[in-house]
Amino acid sequence: MRRTVTIALLTSLLAPAAAQTPAPLVFPKGLPDWAFNVPDAVQPPATPITGVVRAPGSAREYDASAIAGNTNPPDWFPEEHRPAPRVVAGPAPNACGSCHLMSGQGHPESADVAGLPAEYFIRQMNDFKSGARREVNRMEPIARALSDEDVRLAAEYYAALAPTPFVDVIETATPPKTYVSILARHRVLSPAGGTEPIGRRIVQIPKDPFRTNIRDPKSGFIAYVPPGSVRRGEQLVKTGGDITVPCAKCHGDALMGLGDVPRLAGMQPVYIARQLISMGNGSSAGTNSAPMKPVVAKLSEDDVIAISAYLGSLPPR
Repeated sequence: MRRTVTIALLTSLLAPAAAQTPAPLVFPKGLPDWAFNVPDAVQPPATPITGVVRAPGSAREYDASAIAGNTNPPDWFPEEHRPAPRVVAGPAPNACGSCHLMSGQGHPESADVAGLPAEYFIRQMNDFKSGARREVNRMEPIARALSDEDVRLAAEYYAALAPTPFVDVIETATPPKTYVSILARHRVLSPAGGTEPIGRRIVQIPKDPFRTNIRDPKSGFIAYVPPGSVRRGEQLVKTGGDITVPCAKCHGDALMGLGDVPRLAGMQPVYIARQLISMGNGSSAGTNSAPMKPVVAKLSEDDVIAISAYLGSLPPR
């Protein structure tokens, strides 16, 4: 079961003015909005980024219109990675670097794929192609449009990258007021300012919205989590508590992955939570999800938040 959320498209922060009305966004029914980046119905006005843009420490500059959309992602630090295949760097429809960045770190609405085993990457793409792993808004149609060779090239490129710390996890009962932007596809600060109760959720926002919007891979995020989350998450991850099994059993003592099992350390907290919820719900029923389903079945939403907070707080290497 899914529910459909349709929101009028506003002027993109990166794109030049005119835009077409997008297809309705589809989200799993009955699952927490905060984990799935469901855009708020009311969207504050946004000012487009125009002209030449630059990222701190980079020798490159781009016209904002040239890096708009998902065809030509900016490569701010090309000296820090191997030459990227076209499927990642573009120009190509839905170039991987547009959402996952050229560094592979990604944003909360996408996945951190830096250093993932190539075999695991390929298997996930095949699961998206078959519909075993569901993400009807983007990844399923993207995966079906790619050749096996492009998938392999992207997998090998990202597998060769070393992940870096990208998220600061902060415990607080009163994070800043935020909303989920349909433009950025993730949560951002409310222009009204102020704070609000954390409730039962993870509130993840850019440290520097401008740098995030121009896809600067060195500008990360802050994840606000409920007080006590990190300590409780550590207990669940290391011992399993009374409800599950220690994560190290499959993901390694340092949670950096074993063989083609992916790392958990330093992943985006909102992304981790979304995957755990999806596995438990059955909307992510890929080949890796089968052994995970009984593991996550007993987790409460508070457990998911705590585990995600702890894993996100760890150094990724």
